[in-house]
Amino acid sequence: MSVLNEVLSANKKYVESFGEKGKLALPPARRFAVLTCMDARLDPAKYAGLSEGDAHVIRNAGGRASDDAIRSLVISYKLLGTKEWFVIHHSNCGMEFFTDEIMRGLLAKSLETAALGEQGFYDVGKGPGSKEADFVDWLTISDRNNSVVEDVQRIRRHPLVPKNIPIYGFVYEVETGKLLEVPGAQEAGAAK
Repeated sequence: MSVLNEVLSANKKYVESFGEKGKLALPPARRFAVLTCMDARLDPAKYAGLSEGDAHVIRNAGGRASDDAIRSLVISYKLLGTKEWFVIHHSNCGMEFFTDEIMRGLLAKSLETAALGEQGFYDVGKGPGSKEADFVDWLTISDRNNSVVEDVQRIRRHPLVPKNIPIYGFVYEVETGKLLEVPGAQEAGAAK
């Protein structure tokens, strides 16, 4: 069952109250960017107090500092003037429930959706799968706080990232809605 009609209906209502939003400036008004997870339980607009036009929000599985995420952050700064960046991972992240090897094994067997049980993810689909997964770094998370620090460090060390941009590291707690500062992340991302 598709959600297409629901999305189009919601968009129609949104257009009716769109007002002056079409005149928002291209650069984000509050001059910051957030790199966070694609998890549907996270709403950066709510947990960071954002309105449309306030900030750039870059999302991927795990909120990881992938090459593409860094590309987006560099564009955010260089062309659109952001001055601060946040890396925000979260508790109970699906990226903590598997490893690269598990993902590669699942995809080698089948391209259908896997199931999650007490022992982790397992394949329930019929083949064929693909060995192409062997060539992907899935950026899984084995230690949540450490992954935040690693991502802040990776961004900070990148040759295209200016040293004067502060990079903050947090974990969003899905159970309470709190942003928890990750020890070591602010030091790793301090502006120089």
